[in-house]
Amino acid sequence: MLAIARALMGAPQLLLLDEPSLGLAPRLVRQIFDSITEIAASGLTILLVEQNTRLALETAHRAYVLATGEIVLSGSARELREDPRIRAAYLGDDVHL
Repeated sequence: MLAIARALMGAPQLLLLDEPSLGLAPRLVRQIFDSITEIAASGLTILLVEQNTRLALETAHRAYVLATGEIVLSGSARELREDPRIRAAYLGDDVHL
């Protein structure tokens, strides 16, 4: 939270967050993502790099999936949440392709 607050002190036009959930307890992760949602709602653009796919897709408006450094899928977070390939590979859903 302190790192995010410190970044916001400079009144940025873009906030880049790289793995904000890394190493945090689940309760703290939820608080961080609630804060990210509030910050985005205020109009600040956020570029979020996150391996917790479920939380990232719940928070984001748009999403990109990278494989070997290339964008292999992109779309609205809702579209990607509903994509069976994403559900099977990243969300742990038992979907047969």
